[in-house]
Amino acid sequence: MATLLLTNIGQLTTVDAKGRVLEDAAVLIEDGLVAWIGNMAHAPAAGHEIDLGGRAVLPGWVDSHSHLIFGGDRAEEFVARMAGQSYAAGGIAVTTSATGQLSDKALADLVADRRREALAMGTTWMETKTGYGLALEEETRHSVLGKPLVDSLTFLGAHLVPAGWDADDYTDLVTGPMLDAVAANVDFVDVFCERGAFTEEQSRRVLDAARNKGLATKVHGNQLGPGPGVKLAVEFGSHSVDHVNYLDEQDLQTLAGSWAGWDTGTRTGTAGTVATCLPACDLSTRQPLAPGRALLDAGVRIALASNCNPGTSYTSNMNFCVATAVLQMDLTLAEAIEAATYGGALALGVADQVGSIEIGKRADLHVLDAPVAAHLAYRPGMNLTHSVYRAGKAI
Repeated sequence: MATLLLTNIGQLTTVDAKGRVLEDAAVLIEDGLVAWIGNMAHAPAAGHEIDLGGRAVLPGWVDSHSHLIFGGDRAEEFVARMAGQSYAAGGIAVTTSATGQLSDKALADLVADRRREALAMGTTWMETKTGYGLALEEETRHSVLGKPLVDSLTFLGAHLVPAGWDADDYTDLVTGPMLDAVAANVDFVDVFCERGAFTEEQSRRVLDAARNKGLATKVHGNQLGPGPGVKLAVEFGSHSVDHVNYLDEQDLQTLAGSWAGWDTGTRTGTAGTVATCLPACDLSTRQPLAPGRALLDAGVRIALASNCNPGTSYTSNMNFCVATAVLQMDLTLAEAIEAATYGGALALGVADQVGSIEIGKRADLHVLDAPVAAHLAYRPGMNLTHSVYRAGKAI
């Protein structure tokens, strides 16, 4: 049995149900899983030991929303938006064209490079989506090459209606031949339920087709204005509704109601629909920041994710997302860290495996070059990742 003891941890943020933060701590790892945590004075013996020099340790980030499968970039669009042009979903077509020109190897290499970049900054579990293919052959290709490169893969054929297509005819393609072709490779089905993308009726068809296939769902919703995204996500029992910039009181109550069967104190029961906030995207599109404080106060579980994509959030830096949530979204440090770890795991249905440092879970650990986790927001923009362990192995 391979054992590794990480010792001399100045502050260990467990993100367990009790929110324990341990000082002068140690973590024992056996065969890639957490086997023991506690004060280092009482640590068991191990085959190998690493002294972390008083640094802070927290769970690896769980990034539950990204779009890594793309070619090219949209820097010009970003510059124009910063000069006052408003964001609209149509820019997706620019990326679709650039992506389609890449070979399988070139595209897979780009995705792998982006995944490694995120991992180096502490993201040990990462979701990504298709959605820059928007054609049967391309969406299938992206699902095949994406599957081995990320931890969770989502089908987003319903990202935008391609030029020249009738919206209902394209929805038929997404819910029929396209879904059939990708189903074996994906964990979730998503739909961009928004003006300029898919209507409520079309989104409902996508979610219904996914349910009939036995696939879990997600919804891009309430990003550009009020809409039916939250309502649909809760109705279909979606794992998450993502963006959630524009919520009214009914949306808050609908989301809160989905958590009625969940016991926050024990983390048992039936999980509801996670509200995923994407602060880096909100800043880039100059949308109002998602109301994370109001969501938490209403009893909704939230996640923080990067939304890494070429048009509206070209970053996978979860440290930045956490700092922004603390500094601009009125979350406490503990709430922001939980949203970026356990919250993301809930949004992906993997909270039994990752998202907190607990005995029996995968040993995904983010070591900060700082004595306490508060430095994530106290020193915003600094590269604070000292080292990363994924399944007990140093990256």
